[in-house]
Amino acid sequence: MSIAKKQYKRITVKTLVEMKANNEKIAMLTAYDYTMAKIVDHAGIDIILVGDSASNVMAGHETTLPITLDQMIYHAQSVVRAIERCLVVVDLPFGTYQGNSRKALESAIRIMKETGGHAVKLEGGKEISESISRILTAGIPVMGHLGLTPQSIYKFGTYTVRAKEEEEAKKLIADAKLLEKIGCFSIVLEKVPAKLAEKVAKIVSIPIIGIDAGAEVDGQVLVMHDMLGMTYEFNPRFLRRYLNLYDEMTEAFQNYIKDVKNKNFPNDKEQY
Repeated sequence: MSIAKKQYKRITVKTLVEMKANNEKIAMLTAYDYTMAKIVDHAGIDIILVGDSASNVMAGHETTLPITLDQMIYHAQSVVRAIERCLVVVDLPFGTYQGNSRKALESAIRIMKETGGHAVKLEGGKEISESISRILTAGIPVMGHLGLTPQSIYKFGTYTVRAKEEEEAKKLIADAKLLEKIGCFSIVLEKVPAKLAEKVAKIVSIPIIGIDAGAEVDGQVLVMHDMLGMTYEFNPRFLRRYLNLYDEMTEAFQNYIKDVKNKNFPNDKEQY
């Protein structure tokens, strides 16, 4: 007999822990603007990540590194105005927390005060634990991020799968335990072997959200533009496209252009 899932009027960090305990998967997507966030929230998503991936899909940069704290705050403000139910997590961008815990706290406080977001996300483990701890002392919820950490892409030199070797896998497990111990409410695991991700999800009590980390974690996250088929040139194995908006939008734009050129728009019913 199936058990009805609890209906949550508002998602909080406490909700996510309950969902893991109840074996209910967590659905997470990125959003960067009011209009799209309103649709995503209304659809019933659990978490919106205002990701530094805005650097790629909104601004056209090759990496996530160029986006600034002010730009992240702008995107997060737009998203928060739209939501009624979901939890909003905001990425701390590159350069706002690494190696300086005081700056990390100041950056996180700005995000919370100026956007109304509910939590921040930082990339890394032991090496940024001081920054995470300092942010947590201010009562700001922190989501961790391990595995492939895009802000460190020039260190890795590639976007290939992380923690395939035993030494790196051991470090990832140790980092996950550390993030749980110091108080992170959840961790994103990106591009790691499915078996390792499953192991981490069983070891820690906080939710593990995967992206290219297999099915046996506590939830999944995708970049909205990817799953909607807007970024047509990006085709990794883990990505499932739920729409093909690139082609559909192109056709719509071309139909509009044709109607304007042929004087078919506006017609008599579309004007006063």
